[in-house]
Amino acid sequence: MNILEQLSTNHAPGPHHEAPAPLPPGTQAPARLIAYYLPQFHPIAENDAWWGTGFTEWTNVTKALPRFAGHYQPHLPAELGFYDLRLPQVLHRQAELARAHGIEGFCFHHYWFAGRTLLDGPIRLLLDHPEIDIGFCVNWANENWTRRWDGNDSEILMAQKHSAEDDIAFAISLEPLFRDPRYIRIDGRPLLMLYRPRLLPDPAATVRRWRAHFQAAGLGNPYIVMPRISGTDDPREYGMDAAAGFPPHGNGFNATPVQDTQEMLSPGYQGTVVRYDEMVELALADDPDRFTYFPGVCPAWDNEARKPNRGFSIIGSSPAAYGAWLDATCRRAMRAPNPQEHIVFINAWNEWAEGAHLEPDRHHGYAYLNETARVVARLGGLAPEALRQAVAAEAPPPRPRRRVADLPGLVAKNLAYHGANAAERLAKALRRLV
Repeated sequence: MNILEQLSTNHAPGPHHEAPAPLPPGTQAPARLIAYYLPQFHPIAENDAWWGTGFTEWTNVTKALPRFAGHYQPHLPAELGFYDLRLPQVLHRQAELARAHGIEGFCFHHYWFAGRTLLDGPIRLLLDHPEIDIGFCVNWANENWTRRWDGNDSEILMAQKHSAEDDIAFAISLEPLFRDPRYIRIDGRPLLMLYRPRLLPDPAATVRRWRAHFQAAGLGNPYIVMPRISGTDDPREYGMDAAAGFPPHGNGFNATPVQDTQEMLSPGYQGTVVRYDEMVELALADDPDRFTYFPGVCPAWDNEARKPNRGFSIIGSSPAAYGAWLDATCRRAMRAPNPQEHIVFINAWNEWAEGAHLEPDRHHGYAYLNETARVVARLGGLAPEALRQAVAAEAPPPRPRRRVADLPGLVAKNLAYHGANAAERLAKALRRLV
């Protein structure tokens, strides 16, 4: 196998390729599936200045190459093509596809910088088109924008300036979204996600300000959630209502590296390769019961497009493997006594440069969307009592423990992949050893 042969394989329909197979009309989803949504598929002046005129996420996606035998890169879109999110018909079709395959709504990554909002065109377009039938909420990505794509403080392009005044300004900016009847709610409370609460000077105080502001504005007490990106954070520490899964963030990056076992096609490869099945095992074992937790899944993940020849690639995904994980995760979510909290987050609807997308591509077609629909149909087709028994039978799996002998490899892996963030991430990883 050489790189051209691998590219030819990746560009062609693969063995799992499927035509669309939406749910029958009227199918009721037993769990609330919310897919993370990246809005960086339209040009903006800031990205033109930082990355070159016309830059969008597709710029990264299309330059990806396979680095070892069997490496699925690049991920290229099928039905929707290299779309431009300035066009309302794109959002219309995305909403139709999502709803037809059992997805309730999108969680838009939201970029607010002390009064300046970037990449908000798609969500403003959604507000301007009430006929687009899709639920939505926002995840404030409250970190700096940098050239490293990971919020690291080196080479800052757009800095955050957190303050009490900014807390209120941000809340005011969300009022039009919260007033939209399509905004996702839990028992009538608008769902607001805060990506990295630790970056705020006093996150608990920010949460209190938001609650007071929205209640005074007649918008109710928001249901505030944080993605569990470290695997150890507890939302109660910040006065928040719940945590949400955002795999592979959490502990998926701690899976065993296997790049040394791959047949390399690219000289000088410096990336990391782990297996999808182990990442899934780690995610299923992370089942906190101390607080409300909305678990998450991802169809695949590979950021080679953003970090050429040094990405983090999770190999071995298939629609069936994803479907099995989604099925188990829905059953876990449905253990909650409140049906409004039967929520599963999917990473992602359209993270093409991270290889994490439900949108159809050339190689798999609609297979991952169809698998989502099959899980919804299977669980939704169970009689209420049978479903209750099936969910009750899902006992939390035992949490895997790493041996102390694994410590050198864990240290090396964190230092190699996370760079300047290694100290913080390594400390969190070490806490999981005990």
